[in-house]
Amino acid sequence: MRVVVVGATGNIGTSVVSALAGEPAVTSVLGVARRGPSTLPPGVEFAGADVRGDDLAPLFRNADAVVHLAWLFQPTHRPEVTWRANVIGTQRVLTAVAAAGVPAVVCASSIGAYSPARDDRPVDESWPTDGWPLAAYTREKAYVERVLDAFATEHPETRVVRMRPSFVFQRASASEQRRLFAGPLVPHPLVRPGVVPILPLPRGLRMQALHSHDAGRAFARAVVSEVDGAFNIAADPVLDRERLGEIFGARTVEVPPSAVRAALTTAWRLRLAPTPPGLFDALLRLPIMDTSRARTELDWTPRHTATDTLREMLDGFQANAGGDTPPLAPDAGGRWRIREFASGVGGRDPVDQWGAAAAH
Repeated sequence: MRVVVVGATGNIGTSVVSALAGEPAVTSVLGVARRGPSTLPPGVEFAGADVRGDDLAPLFRNADAVVHLAWLFQPTHRPEVTWRANVIGTQRVLTAVAAAGVPAVVCASSIGAYSPARDDRPVDESWPTDGWPLAAYTREKAYVERVLDAFATEHPETRVVRMRPSFVFQRASASEQRRLFAGPLVPHPLVRPGVVPILPLPRGLRMQALHSHDAGRAFARAVVSEVDGAFNIAADPVLDRERLGEIFGARTVEVPPSAVRAALTTAWRLRLAPTPPGLFDALLRLPIMDTSRARTELDWTPRHTATDTLREMLDGFQANAGGDTPPLAPDAGGRWRIREFASGVGGRDPVDQWGAAAAH
């Protein structure tokens, strides 16, 4: 079985490539991204391509499956740029899949595609995917769901799988996630357990998490199994206020979401933080996902708990950890922070500006 992974160098992509390389049914893997890694697993090839403009069909010919992961998180101040990469890019990938006659496509959707939750009862894959309209990320993920609906209807001969992961972490993604979501003013020494005695958290905050390696295994299972449709993937337990306090070794204090949003809005408008307030609004409205279908039909179970996964990422954050691909590149001391300010903090992708790319 030959598999092409688009967006092979990011947080999820590197784990998907590794998981596929270990699948007995997979005989070859082609990783596709704008810029390649410094090393490749045995049996894995690489091709440079950009989903926004390059001809992808020749790369997909003779493939048994395409995994589409490429996604641009920044620049948050220029949503037309992320729309072109994420929505138009996905449409171009699917057009190439059809042109090349690929029998299966596995696409990364997200918990962010789901409509706001009414309560904390877990939702299955039938929950509406209208997203949160005031955040570019959730808006784009919801639109991509409609793109996949149309493609599945127009191409019934193609097996279409959409994976909806929760927040995905690993130690090697710590530097990338700080650049993309926290920004240059967040000090590494303070983001570790036991440093702050009191942890203020917005009222209603709770989230699900998943280790990148477990996400990679789930995507690989979707490739080699004869399944289609959507799959929620996340690990237990849900990270609520109590568990976050345990992880950080601090007493938690509930603060009004409006106060957090006001501070974030100011920081984003002043180009001091890359995360827009709309994404914070979406975070507080995400549902809790039921992962029964993935566990049953993919024969998949996470090997890492959500608490251990977050602890690992925080350890990587403290250590400036990274990987050997451009998106996962570790912070290079103060030089990276200067580059982040120079990028406009949400005005341009700080990594892409200096020769690297963002991907899942």
